[in-house]
Order: sequence, then structure tokens, then C-alpha cells
Amino acid sequence: MMNNSLKNQFKVTPGTIVKGKWHGNRYTIIKELGCGANGIVYLAEFQNQHVAIKMSENGMSITSEVNVLKSFAKAQGLALGPSLLDVDDWETKAGKISFYTMEYIHGPDFMSFIQQKGKAWVSVLVLQLLSDLEKLHQKGWVFGDLKPENLIITGPPPTIRCIDVGGTTIQGRAIKEFTEFYDRGYWGLGSRKADPAYDLFAAGMIIINSAYPKRFVKTTGGLNQLISAIRQKNELQSYENIIKKALEGQYQSAAAMRHDIIEINRRDKNKAVPHAVGSRGTRQARSRQTYKKQKKKGNLTETVLVIFVIFILYAVYVYGQIL
Repeated sequence: MMNNSLKNQFKVTPGTIVKGKWHGNRYTIIKELGCGANGIVYLAEFQNQHVAIKMSENGMSITSEVNVLKSFAKAQGLALGPSLLDVDDWETKAGKISFYTMEYIHGPDFMSFIQQKGKAWVSVLVLQLLSDLEKLHQKGWVFGDLKPENLIITGPPPTIRCIDVGGTTIQGRAIKEFTEFYDRGYWGLGSRKADPAYDLFAAGMIIINSAYPKRFVKTTGGLNQLISAIRQKNELQSYENIIKKALEGQYQSAAAMRHDIIEINRRDKNKAVPHAVGSRGTRQARSRQTYKKQKKKGNLTETVLVIFVIFILYAVYVYGQIL
């Protein structure tokens, strides 16, 4: 954690002009957005646009995070992190402060969005997240500090983005930053070595968190407590096997977990088809026809299914905005 004297050094008041030593860009501080173990992030104005600026006492941390953002920029279709805009130093009376500026991602965080728009969005957003995690893992990184507070929903259409890459770690190394509730080591279900399964454990915990907005306290710990929590919430029971596999580290990739969620959504969608009004024989005949149609639809690609789900929920989202 940052010590108190350095925290005070990084407490920049609104209206302060941060001028880069090397590039000469001038940023007007608007407000503090967040303070973590490796620095403070501020909202700032630059050329009539909002940007986020992170200052840190730790030059190595700044360099590491900048490298992560550059890696993200090279990965086509990877939208987890913000775009990197500038890297520089700021000369102050107290000394030199390293900083970088990045795209300001505006919107509600994961939990706020779910509370506003409904639990039906959980699987849609998690599917987006897993798609990006798969690309990230293929690039040799693990996100590390994956939690709802770091996930912002932008749009329309609603798209999941991340605002903090401070915990992103090269695979094989020790996780740099974590939050206990989403950390498998805290629950006694694995190490803090950076591997894809570490992120997928956190993804499983995010699904659990969606049903427990205030989280819950660790008591006995381990898998038994978490499975018990799942079984107490109806909205989680369909996903019990998927979450359990994520918690136990059984998934080899984010793509595999994503595939299983799609299959569960397809199964639940089929169950939700109402019976036609009419005689029992007519209903049975129509049920057989429905089964045949559903069997053919089962051959559609995962992408088509996801697009359909997003379209329906987005229509609800737009309708809600109009009202």
C-alpha cells in the first residue's frame, strides 16, 4: 500500500494543471476516481475531452501497466482495458511524479447495471467477459484483480469494459493484486500463481456476487460454503455445475466455460417455450414439432445465439430508456 506521506503527495486538488515534462500535454484535474495499492486515478480534462490519469510512486508499476495497455492495443477485438493515450512525468515541488493517461470509460459498474436492468443480463455480460478473457489468456496474460467494481458497462449497445489493469500479470508469475472475495487462495481453492483458471475462478465468483450484491463473509471457507451459497439462490442453481467447475479449476480455457454457459442458456430458453392452447393431443403434436425445430436450431453457431440474446435484452434496455 502507499504510505501516508506519499498518499498526500498524490492528493491533487481539482483545478490543478498537470503538465507533462516530455510531451508538454496539459491536463486539468476534475476529481479523484479511485485510490489503490499502486497509485491514484483522477478524472481530467484534455482538449475538451475527459481522460483518466494515473499517478504512482512506483515507476515499475507504471511501466508494467503501460505495457499491458500496449499489449491490449495490439490484440484485435480485445476491449477489456482502456486505450493508452500518453505516458510522461510531472515535475512538482515535491519531486517528479510518473503518470499515464488513458481513455475514460464512463458508465455504471457491473453490479449497478445488473440492479438497474435485471438479472437476465448477467449471462450476457459474463459471455462478453469470457470472450475477452480468452483473447487475453492467448496473449499470455492473466487479468488478476477481476471484480465487478473494475467492470464498467458502456454503450449502447451494452458492452463490458475494464477500468483497472493494475493486477494484470504475465502467466506463471505471482498475482500482483487481488481482492479476497474473488481470490481462490483466500477460499483455499488454489494458489495465487497467474494462470487462466485464476481468472475463471473470479468469473465464477462474479456470477455468485450477482445474487449476493453485498457479498457474504467467509466462515468455513472452501468449496462447501460456496456451493451452499449457490443452492440458496434460485437464479444460480442452473449455473451450479458451471460455477463449481470454475471454482475447482476444471476449465482449461475461458472458451470452454463460455460454451457451457451458452448451452445452459439454450436449454433454459427451450424450457421457457409455453404450451400451445388446445387439446392435450394438439399440445403433444405441437410439442413434437417444436422439439424437431429446436433440434435443428441446435446446430446454429454460438455466435448466432449470443447475438439473439443481446438483441432481445438490448430492445428491453432501449425501451426502458425511452420510458
